[in-house]
Amino acid sequence: MSSQIPMRVAVVGATGFQGGAIARLLVERHHRVRTLTRRPAGDRPPLPGAMFVAGDLARPADVRRLFEGTTHGVVTMPLVYDPERIRRYARNVALAALAAGTVRLVLNANTRVPQGATSVAAFETRRIAEEELRNCGVPLVVVRPPVYLDNLFSPWNGPALVNEGVLAYPLPASTPTAWLSHRDLAEAVHAALTGEGLEGRTFDIGGARSLTGEDLAAAFSRGLGRTVRYLQLPPEVFERGLAQLLGPETAAGVAGIYHYMATGEDPLLLAADDGVSAEVLGLRTAPVEEWVTRQPWQMWSGDTSGDTEEQSPSAQG
Repeated sequence: MSSQIPMRVAVVGATGFQGGAIARLLVERHHRVRTLTRRPAGDRPPLPGAMFVAGDLARPADVRRLFEGTTHGVVTMPLVYDPERIRRYARNVALAALAAGTVRLVLNANTRVPQGATSVAAFETRRIAEEELRNCGVPLVVVRPPVYLDNLFSPWNGPALVNEGVLAYPLPASTPTAWLSHRDLAEAVHAALTGEGLEGRTFDIGGARSLTGEDLAAAFSRGLGRTVRYLQLPPEVFERGLAQLLGPETAAGVAGIYHYMATGEDPLLLAADDGVSAEVLGLRTAPVEEWVTRQPWQMWSGDTSGDTEEQSPSAQG
């Protein structure tokens, strides 16, 4: 399947950060993009070149309308952690893709998923989505990202980074993590849509190497040209801050990943895969310091919104 042949792609989740990055890259590559939204026209994010279809993932007819006339699909599930809702959403996507004769679906799982079952809704709902889509008969490729660098360019991290040299995040400082940008996620999804012989594969995508908290701070130091230190933020502090933005239910779902990582039960869950996925997908992920140098950090200079103890990095995605 050549990446030069224009695709007509149904992008589920394009009004979010991850799905939006995917949709923008697809439009840049001259593919037609359709996405589903419940937002009124005046409240939609800027996605030049994409077509918005009014509707809801919970309504089968709306999802069928999204997929009508498309050749491919990309799915990023919303920050919903109720198993039955996610199963219903995934089943609606599966049936719509099957009816449309979709050539290939790519699922962005939002996160890595442990090998065995857990009690963490953030993992198990994504496992449900994978199962539903894998069993529908449409060729599926799954990409599982680790943690996003874009989470660190936020009102809760930017001021403290720029003004105090503090990088606070709710991962243990010793956890090896393959940090990834939204743009590199989009590149991985595009490769998963167009690469030959990838059907049925699952890729733990991420940066080229694993970084501990100290390594991450050192990369930011090089990118910012100043000393940065890593501060391990307690997951419960992260969750309280996030609840003010997203509500307690969603915050608990997102924070579940970080509570799990804090247990040390699966310390390599977010680690790099020794370049295996990047080689198969033909990707070059940007080094962290390269990503850092491209961000307009000066916008946070003098901003004190990150000074409080209860800093809240942005949600996964």
